Amino acid sequence: MADIEFKNGEYDENPVLQKVVEPENDLKEMLVNYVGQKQDPEDDNVTVEMIVETLAEEFPEFVLVLAEENWVRGYNQALADLPYVSPQGAKEKNEV
Repeated sequence: MADIEFKNGEYDENPVLQKVVEPENDLKEMLVNYVGQKQDPEDDNVTVEMIVETLAEEFPEFVLVLAEENWVRGYNQALADLPYVSPQGAKEKNEV
């Protein structure tokens, strides 16, 4: 499977990526411990971004399914919004 690489683009970075994850339940504890051992951060803090990077590297199918679902939902929403943002759609909406 192809490597997934995260790159900063022209958009602002999501601030949640830099959030330190607290092991407040069993799953978070498992992820924090695993990612912490794998990436060995200098400050011992595991961030959301570190977890996403590790999942993308070691379980790309999972990350891909989430990304695809997000893309499909965004695309569907854009199509649903089109009548409200296109000049022709706005004109037709006002004529009703």
